[in-house]
Amino acid sequence: MNAPLDYLTPMQDMAREAGSLLMSYFGKVAIEYKGDADLVTAADRNAEELIVARIRKQWPGHDLIGEEGTRQETGSEFRWYIDPLDGTTNFAHGYPVFCVSIGLEHRNERIAGVVFDPTRNEMFASEKGGGARLNNRPIHVSKTERLAESLVATGFPSHKRHKNPNIHFYHQITLRSHGVRRGGSAALDLCYVACGRYDAFWEFNLNSWDTAAGVLIVEEAGGKITNFAAGPFAIDSREVLASNALLHDELVTEFANIFEGRVEGIPSAASYLSRR
Repeated sequence: MNAPLDYLTPMQDMAREAGSLLMSYFGKVAIEYKGDADLVTAADRNAEELIVARIRKQWPGHDLIGEEGTRQETGSEFRWYIDPLDGTTNFAHGYPVFCVSIGLEHRNERIAGVVFDPTRNEMFASEKGGGARLNNRPIHVSKTERLAESLVATGFPSHKRHKNPNIHFYHQITLRSHGVRRGGSAALDLCYVACGRYDAFWEFNLNSWDTAAGVLIVEEAGGKITNFAAGPFAIDSREVLASNALLHDELVTEFANIFEGRVEGIPSAASYLSRR
């Protein structure tokens, strides 16, 4: 099913409006905390309220899931996933890598998604069966065929990193690729795979609002999305492996090796110090 034009166009309008609101706060916000260490700002909450108000005005019966606490789950065939500020830590520290992400499902199928980066005025958008676009120009994944020649990305949790195994994956993939980047916004990372800036991206423990829009954009740009074992991606699986499709099998093999403990060591800091 293609997303009707009367969804995708308003979604882009909402994302731009929310992005403008974020920029009015950028560099001026006071940091708060939710839980132990997740940053939240007035900008997060106000941007979500803006998007939710627009959706409820046009489609009051649709379900909603927002990062900042919005929940409307009535059993509607339509469900919106809203991340009003993906990259909150970057935003709160004045680092200009963040975005607005809005995804829409119909009967559990992703049908439309937009990701807007207000600092670069970049609007990534896609609809099911309609391809992916950046500022209304078609985009496609890269054609890199070998992991050794690829630039890939990952992300780390803001808290309890010592309980997350991704540092081992970062280590091994760094040794086997042209480089690994950590930008701090999963939605933008996915879009960068879609437009060929990255050749692949992986991350543990993402939430539905982090991925709902970006996953569709990657797929519609010709990329591949699975879990770490090459199984089907699910919005609640919390494992995301995105690639240009050409690298996917090689990455899955590397991931299997890492999970099974077949890893390459690196010199210790003490060893380095002794040779200085």
